Amino acid sequence: MPKYIVAFTGASGVIYGVRLVGELLNRGFEVHLITSTAARIVMEQELLWVFEASLEDTLRKYLPEGKLFFYANDAIASSIASGSFLTDGMIIMPCTMATVSAVANGSSRNLLERAADVVLKEKRPFIMVPRETPLSSIHLKNMLTLSEMGVHIIPAMPAFYHQPQNIDDMVAFVVGKVLDAMHISHDIFKRYEQK
Repeated sequence: MPKYIVAFTGASGVIYGVRLVGELLNRGFEVHLITSTAARIVMEQELLWVFEASLEDTLRKYLPEGKLFFYANDAIASSIASGSFLTDGMIIMPCTMATVSAVANGSSRNLLERAADVVLKEKRPFIMVPRETPLSSIHLKNMLTLSEMGVHIIPAMPAFYHQPQNIDDMVAFVVGKVLDAMHISHDIFKRYEQK
């Protein structure tokens, strides 16, 4: 059974990560989800989710059922912080530039950064979906550093050749590109065909 670490940071576009987790769970995959404090704020602001209970209880209310495990970002002693915990890869979606910088420079100050460091050192598949514009030279240098280490950088840039009709269509395109990079078959967006 494929097993993935997924992380939500405080970047705008948490809807991308939520959709990805749903797609993975609906396929029966195991998901280990890290959410930063800032990600919770973004979920409240962008998705209008109400956090009346614990973070885990609230997320279970909005995400599909399945093999979903939750981690607070300060839970540095969690199993996913160890290279002996085997996974099929990690996806940070959406990814802040602060997280890009921390991972590119080997910081391990919290669980998300440590899990990313583990995935890098173990040379496991790693995808980052940065969500920022415009990009500074520092952002670009950090992403180049990560790319040179084998991280697959997939910016949250929806296409329009498939005539998206709503936000969900645009979200599906970006999530589909991530699934493509993970070699997971899907049909969540219409692929380009020459007319």
